[in-house]
Amino acid sequence: MRTKLLTLVLIMSAFTFQAQIKTPAPSPSAKIEQAIGLTDVSVDYSRPAVRGRTIYGDLVPYGKLWRTGANMRTKFTTSTDLSIEGEDLKKGSYAILTIPNKDTWDVIFYTEYEAGGAPATLDESKVAVKVTVKAHPMTGNMENFTFGFNNLSDGSSGMMHIMWEKTRVSLKIETPTDAIATKSIDKVIAGPSANDYFGAASYYRSSGKDLNKALEWVTKAVEMNPDAFWMSRQKSLIQADLGDKKGAIATAQTSLAVAEKAGNADYVKMNKESIAEWSK
Repeated sequence: MRTKLLTLVLIMSAFTFQAQIKTPAPSPSAKIEQAIGLTDVSVDYSRPAVRGRTIYGDLVPYGKLWRTGANMRTKFTTSTDLSIEGEDLKKGSYAILTIPNKDTWDVIFYTEYEAGGAPATLDESKVAVKVTVKAHPMTGNMENFTFGFNNLSDGSSGMMHIMWEKTRVSLKIETPTDAIATKSIDKVIAGPSANDYFGAASYYRSSGKDLNKALEWVTKAVEMNPDAFWMSRQKSLIQADLGDKKGAIATAQTSLAVAEKAGNADYVKMNKESIAEWSK
């Protein structure tokens, strides 16, 4: 019995020891983040090393689809729509797949990014952008596979570089900085929207704050969006909380009429019940 117990302890110890072993990854993971104007872009990738090998045309064959790194596919994420070498790319995340050749590379932004390795064949329905760029020789040796950004001088564009061994490829990224900034300026200059007033009024009512201020804000919201039956409904509730049942009934009748026109049965029911309650 003691022999069996000792054997079991030794086996468990071996498993525990194994679970605690940590070794460095041969191709460590990395993430680079860069603001380009008002757009945030990032690249999650792995960084294999040259280790004295010939990379392009050998380890990474020319003319073959490559995952662009090691381990999982390299993931490119953008917080806004942008363009890559003049081609439009929607906000979101993509795998960066490439087809290296001696003088040019095809760079593909692929919607299926959560996978290891390159797909056996490209699914064209998953190709968001495909561009061809020149391959440039580098005088020095880049030991570890590297992504980098520079030329960010004008606030709306930059260059993304892919570098390894003695080869660099670069892609121009352009972002809608002016459009985003102009929209932001216009919104601030124009003042709060109906939704802003409605949200503030709803918060003041639900948190027991100044109901007169809530009524002022929700009235502005209703004036700006008279077809929003949920806004006039909120106004009627604030009026009722303030003791103005006559005003609350009139506003609820307005909300009821618009809700009936919109075919919203829930608001029709709620308004009818409130009108009946406040009419007592």
